[in-house]
Amino acid sequence: MAKYIFVTGGVTSSLGKGIIAASLAKLLQARGFRVTIQKFDPYINVDPGTLNPYEHGECFVTEDGAETDLDLGHYERFLSINTKQLNNVTTGRIYQTVINKERAGDFLGKTVQVVPHITDEIKRRMFLIGDSGDYDIILTEIGGTVGDIESLPFIEAVRQIQWQLPEDDVVVVHLTLIPYLKAAKELKTKPTQHSVKMLSETGVHPDIIVCRTEEVLGNDIKNKIALFCNVKPEAVIEAMDASTIYEVPLLMLREKLDVICMKKLGISVYPEPDLEYWKSFLDKLKYPKTKVTIGLIGKYVELQDAYKSILESFIHAGAINEAKVQVVNIHSEFINEQNVEDKLKGLDGLLVAPGFGHRGIEGKIIAVKYARENNLPFFGICLGMQMAVIEFARNVLGIKDAHSVEMEPETKNPVISLMEEQKKIKMMGGTMRLGAYPCELRENSLAHQIYGETEITERHRHRYEFNNDYLEQFEAAGMIGSGTNANTGLVEIMELPNHPFFIGVQFHPELKSSVQKPAPLFVSFIAAAKKYNEK
Repeated sequence: MAKYIFVTGGVTSSLGKGIIAASLAKLLQARGFRVTIQKFDPYINVDPGTLNPYEHGECFVTEDGAETDLDLGHYERFLSINTKQLNNVTTGRIYQTVINKERAGDFLGKTVQVVPHITDEIKRRMFLIGDSGDYDIILTEIGGTVGDIESLPFIEAVRQIQWQLPEDDVVVVHLTLIPYLKAAKELKTKPTQHSVKMLSETGVHPDIIVCRTEEVLGNDIKNKIALFCNVKPEAVIEAMDASTIYEVPLLMLREKLDVICMKKLGISVYPEPDLEYWKSFLDKLKYPKTKVTIGLIGKYVELQDAYKSILESFIHAGAINEAKVQVVNIHSEFINEQNVEDKLKGLDGLLVAPGFGHRGIEGKIIAVKYARENNLPFFGICLGMQMAVIEFARNVLGIKDAHSVEMEPETKNPVISLMEEQKKIKMMGGTMRLGAYPCELRENSLAHQIYGETEITERHRHRYEFNNDYLEQFEAAGMIGSGTNANTGLVEIMELPNHPFFIGVQFHPELKSSVQKPAPLFVSFIAAAKKYNEK
């Protein structure tokens, strides 16, 4: 049977439960255990697919087409594994399942209640991955903070699992904050004490307390927390702020978080962790030989989490190129013909980011034109590719009213059109073209050189696609479709062969980038930016 580690949080949100969970999983994986992570989110949305990025950050898409929480991106980047639909469950999905069962008469007329029916469904889903037999240890992150009303059913499910399974099959790790009051020049443990007390009142007592802190805790503080929170001093873990999230596994290794978890899980025999590649990556990341500046053109740039996977992919690609990637956020709404040169000067590369809706579109098109005409390395993702197509149609093909039917439904020249299978869809949630699809690359194209093979698979999240009725015109003028889906004929990649680096992709390569397998397109883009910088 698989063993289970639950990660909860208290005091405040955004403490980094996902990073702590991913770091612990990485250490266990490095010791040879088969590990995966799942996240249970307390919000009532069925999934994050319909949420505005300002609300919840980016929506991460898995290989099997699930729209999930951005923490699953951290799990994949740390562990180099593919997560699935099962790895992310929300309150909305739980209630939807239970209500459907009630409507079908599966409860035989009984009164349906939070306990046991909702908690039973939560437990069923918590055990699903473990029941497959594919993993030794399952980590489960509980979203939100202890004390939230919406989190209570999940905490109750954890309590029942603690009662249900043998003692050495379950460990609860609780992440809290130890604030430093500058005026008093003291670290304060009271918020942690209250958080643990609140968790204990639900019947769940933490085995390990991880303390997020800006200052070194010291043994006195650790002993105080251990005494008042009823854990052993070695089970109080210091989680100091790090210069990069990729340092956290090594910090947790130093604090012996994985060793304490294995001890509590009854695992007494384990090898030393193999983290040589991880350390090599960190060395390149912290000591780069050069620097490049990349402009990220987007419309959600005020919130870094909106482009989390893109920013992390830049880190992976930068390390491979031994270059520090400095990302300059540029809001597309504020770009126009008069200020574009001023906005984009000093850049070594330009990435036009994904997005939806009309806002900021013209600014993106103007930025693409600048990159094309000035031989600035350009990389467009999803909507970024579509903007490159519209720009080329308007300014090279002379189709001045070229547009996407997403923004201009009545346009006479829809170079970007709605996919056939999307035209009858009314429900917005989970109905886009989602997940991994194959793509055939044209030989000797830039895409072929980058990937080094003629068939790839990448993840998608879109409803609109390049209109093949215009492909002949584009290719005659110099922009080629270098990647297509063999089954549908949909164009997945557009590029300019006569440009130093100009490529747009309909898919999302950032979703498959990890520490051990950086996305090839990002690696090549940063290499092109380095070359541009040297010139």
